[in-house]
Amino acid sequence: MSATGTLYLIPTPMGGDRLESILPADTLDIARRLTHFIVEAPKTARAHLKQFGTPHELRSLWMQELSEHTRDNELAALLAPLLEGNDVGLMSEAGCPGVADPGANLVRLAHRKGIRVTPLVGPSSLLLALMASGANGQQFRFSGYLPAQDAPRIEAIRRLENESRKHKQAELFIETPYRNLALFAALLAACHPETQLTLACDLTLPGEFVRSQRIADWKKSPPPEIGKRPTVFVLFAG
Repeated sequence: MSATGTLYLIPTPMGGDRLESILPADTLDIARRLTHFIVEAPKTARAHLKQFGTPHELRSLWMQELSEHTRDNELAALLAPLLEGNDVGLMSEAGCPGVADPGANLVRLAHRKGIRVTPLVGPSSLLLALMASGANGQQFRFSGYLPAQDAPRIEAIRRLENESRKHKQAELFIETPYRNLALFAALLAACHPETQLTLACDLTLPGEFVRSQRIADWKKSPPPEIGKRPTVFVLFAG
């Protein structure tokens, strides 16, 4: 065992049971051998580890929680097993740890303490949506959640559209699934008819839906069935 362990960033499936087509064998092998984990939601993490085929009893695993409510002064304690020489897996509810995820703060501290950080291969809904959008993959930005209130949301959409047009960059954002249709309606109301909008819904799942077209064409199409389904929005006015 080395002086310090390795912090492995373990992607998780975004739903469904097609594990072999989503996570490579090397990622699964590492996840199976680990006995120490830092997770966003212990119940979900245990379900994923059971799905991965861990040979360890779930109740015997060292598992600590890291969520949006974890304070910065609590992060050092989470790294203690690594400093004692144990490898640790970081698992997120967001698919990829450290991306739109509170794990980024822990990863930054791990680097400061000289701990090796190793990202493992797995699905990223943001990159999959960008790949399928036809928008500019050379220059893009992820803005997380837009405001939920009508006026601030419209203002944010127009700002992103202007930035996309000015810099020829793709603008990616998400929404709480039950508000997807409200965000979609706001996009149709606020954006220029020639702006391209991509909806990437239920990525990697059997019901996956990806469509990219101009705002003008979205207005002519039947409303998309994206209510209560995880969706990435990609806006491109370049």
